[in-house]
Amino acid sequence: MATALAPAPATAAPARTPPPKFPPDPSGFHAVLKERVADYFARTGKAEQGGWRMYLKTATILLAWAGVWAALVFLPLAWWQAVPLAVALAVCMAGAGFAVQHDAGHGAYSRRPWVNGLMACVLDLVGASSYLWRWKHGILHHTFTNVQGHDTDIESDGVARLSPHQPRYKFHRYQHLYLWPAYALTASVWHLFRDFKDVIRGRIGDHPIPRPKGLDLAVFLLGKAASIALLLGIPMLVHPWWVVLIFYMVVTGCIGVILTVVFQLAHCVEEADFPEPVHSPPRMESAWAVHQVETTVNFARDNRLLSWYVGGLNYQIEHHLFPRICHVHYPALSTIVEQTCQEYGVRYSSHPTFFAGVRSHYRWLRRMGRAD
Repeated sequence: MATALAPAPATAAPARTPPPKFPPDPSGFHAVLKERVADYFARTGKAEQGGWRMYLKTATILLAWAGVWAALVFLPLAWWQAVPLAVALAVCMAGAGFAVQHDAGHGAYSRRPWVNGLMACVLDLVGASSYLWRWKHGILHHTFTNVQGHDTDIESDGVARLSPHQPRYKFHRYQHLYLWPAYALTASVWHLFRDFKDVIRGRIGDHPIPRPKGLDLAVFLLGKAASIALLLGIPMLVHPWWVVLIFYMVVTGCIGVILTVVFQLAHCVEEADFPEPVHSPPRMESAWAVHQVETTVNFARDNRLLSWYVGGLNYQIEHHLFPRICHVHYPALSTIVEQTCQEYGVRYSSHPTFFAGVRSHYRWLRRMGRAD
């Protein structure tokens, strides 16, 4: 293991194909957008971080998580009582990832870096890796959204065809049916296997990354140990192992479906673009800010409860443009962004409800599974 985790170079090696460049923005769209958002904060006197609202939300979610976990593990429950608690535990854990870790991982939770770092570790307790998330989501996905070969969030080792630029296999014809139950396996796979594989190989898909070392390695290993202890180890001290495994699959299955569906609704839907680089060396046709808007789709902006739970991830356009601004500001910023997009002729897409987004994702999967 020591050899497998030998330190890699301090910077990541280039991807298999050179990363494309984004052209300048001659229209001034991005500059005007940033100026208007800055003016919003100047007029309101608000900080870009979440302040007391984030601390209250964090306490609410983490206390609910702890309470449900303790009840599920230590109270004498019948199966029909334990199953709803297992689902509730999954809801709490996914909510911690959405509403706490996601902002912290982007540096938007607090103006203090150490607070952001601490809250980002919530993802390690959920069972994933905050270190790998920074590379996979924070760098590769946010920079090259929906660009085949560079955005690892649309890569699935051929299990799914999410982009028109990916190869199509015969079994993809049924992906609009089989992927929904397959989403339930995603959390347990990265919890027990894929994260270890990526760290040992020093790669996320085809993209080399530096292996974690020092504090990053300690957080990775301690996070895995803690999450495995919470979901498997401690429960097996109280309950038969086979019962624990069944409920582990229930909890991680629900987490996988919740997390995957919410993130898929932002990019893998009919309204999102999947642009390809042009020329050589590779270059995108649209400026970066325009690219972010047109490859991303919002949903259910009027649903305040859903917005609270998913940490503003139903405002993905605003998040992709301003990832270092806390999600509590996204409803106000969405008006500014949508109006500016209309002025500059940039397509701004939003589904009116959550299930409208789900239907669009279903139709996209079916379309991508058919022969061209």
